[in-house]
Amino acid sequence: MSYRDDEQFSDFIEYNDIGLPLAYMIDSKIVEPTEIAQAFVTETFDLFLKSLEIEDTGFEDLDEVLGY
Repeated sequence: MSYRDDEQFSDFIEYNDIGLPLAYMIDSKIVEPTEIAQAFVTETFDLFLKSLEIEDTGFEDLDEVLGY
């Protein structure tokens, strides 16, 4: 939510309008994860890392990813 108005992430957020809310809802235990939901979340995370041009090194949170 903190970056929804950030111009740098606007295209990413618009494209991932399902994966981002699903990730939040799964993390908050609002919904149970399913295979399909997990696929959306995984695709969203992969696209996020690709947009930042970094590889997954086992990040723990968003601040760690953005500080990489």
